[in-house]
Amino acid sequence: MMKRRHLLAATSVAALGFPAIVSAQPKNSSWPRALNMGTAAPGGTYAIFGPAWGQIAQEATGVNISYRTTQGPNQNIILTNRKEVELGMVTMGVALQAWEGKGEWTQGNRFRDIRALFPMYDTPFHGVALTRSGITDHSQLNGKSVGVGPRGGTPGTYYPLILRELGVTPSAIRYGSASDLVGQVSDGLLDAFLFASGVPIPAFSELETTNQVNIFGFTSAQMDTITKAIPELSKGTVAKGTYRTPQADINILGVYNFAIAHKSLPDDLAYEIVKSVMTQNARMVQATAASKETLPENWNKNTFLPFHPGAAKWFRENGHAIPDNLVMA
Repeated sequence: MMKRRHLLAATSVAALGFPAIVSAQPKNSSWPRALNMGTAAPGGTYAIFGPAWGQIAQEATGVNISYRTTQGPNQNIILTNRKEVELGMVTMGVALQAWEGKGEWTQGNRFRDIRALFPMYDTPFHGVALTRSGITDHSQLNGKSVGVGPRGGTPGTYYPLILRELGVTPSAIRYGSASDLVGQVSDGLLDAFLFASGVPIPAFSELETTNQVNIFGFTSAQMDTITKAIPELSKGTVAKGTYRTPQADINILGVYNFAIAHKSLPDDLAYEIVKSVMTQNARMVQATAASKETLPENWNKNTFLPFHPGAAKWFRENGHAIPDNLVMA
């Protein structure tokens, strides 16, 4: 079953009109022949979103783009900063920790060789549990076993902090891919899976097709408590109809996602990559509904991470006034 889940995640992009390019030839001889992109573990949105925009960028530039499965934003930042991959995807809360060197995972190091390319989508924090567990709220997770995604991902970083602010102490917090953890919920090995990704989260949708589930967010009081302690998280909702089960909007906390690149990416190549993705939103939405938010006007969801000069050039040429202090070579 797990192998089937991984296979579905890997092949869904091709099935939605993103055929692989067998042989890439850069359209500018000064560009690299190939780039690597850090994505994330199967079962989350990055695993679908990354190959979707990578295919579009590859078609536009002729540069071959390959994909490296990672633990998520934290590892993508580390790898991009080291230039072990040239492209990646991050949530802005984790990126802020990296830029300032303040998150525990940074060990005091500041990651300053990463640059923003384009906005992706909001990442809502919410949970899922089997209906028979009786769990409908985060406050019921005391003494329960919960999964929170890969250790180096956004939920793996933030959910332990969120639970601590709520005064909730699970009996166990487990880390792993979304596909693996949702399988453990289905098998009764975990009481709940708490995650953050573009919606609908593929693993959540998969679980509710085979089980009766509760998908739950936060109360107003819980959101007030958490955002006071963790201000980079913002309040929002997941609309009714995003999943089959919920009969009303879900109150969530969210943090925005951005595509990033190493600062050494050629300016004209960064320009063409951004242009290709920002002008083909309909194709992106074919791959994942989260791409409905992958729009140029959402550039302003980034208030601190410098844009790559090539990216900034495209946004400015198309009417988006990125300030000088938010652009860095």
